[in-house]
Amino acid sequence: MPSNPTIFDPEAMSPSKFYSIMSAAVVPRPIAWVSTVSEDGVLNLAPYSFFTVASTNPPILQVNSVGHKDTQRNIAQTGQFVVNIGTELLIPHMNASSEEVEPAVDEFQLSGVTPQPSETIAVPRVAQAPIAFECVKHLIIDVGNCSLILGQVRRIIIDREIIAVDGLPDFAKLAPPSRLGRSDWGLTPQTMSYARP
Repeated sequence: MPSNPTIFDPEAMSPSKFYSIMSAAVVPRPIAWVSTVSEDGVLNLAPYSFFTVASTNPPILQVNSVGHKDTQRNIAQTGQFVVNIGTELLIPHMNASSEEVEPAVDEFQLSGVTPQPSETIAVPRVAQAPIAFECVKHLIIDVGNCSLILGQVRRIIIDREIIAVDGLPDFAKLAPPSRLGRSDWGLTPQTMSYARP
């Protein structure tokens, strides 16, 4: 244990303050740039940094929404969404799409990106994003003040320019940003390779 620790007790502080500490300590976090469509046909786009793989067979992605937002409502109603993976160059657009706006606002237009038709679902992906996961709703679970959204992957679309000789996405060419604490974004870090024991 550190010799001079600072202890934070969630029972002794506001949830928002404890959230700030958690989001600055659990870093870096990959970003799911989630596109959805409302029942009225309005395009929605928002970044979520509480995001990971929940299952590999079947392939299921997990996105955590703090509060009940347009994204969660659209997925609950239509059962479809796309997880786009952005790049460092797309950070200004990703950040712009995080603005809280009325449900009638088209956030593709708001953030200055282009909708591209998906292969298997009615929700478009972000044309400028080099990776897109087309998903259908598997399950939505309320956990505290969050909604845990689980989506089964139907297709993965990857820009050929970022695929390495082994057939997998090249991390350096992808250059995905991450979210840190406060208003900070992480850029592509240096990497090391270690064979698993």
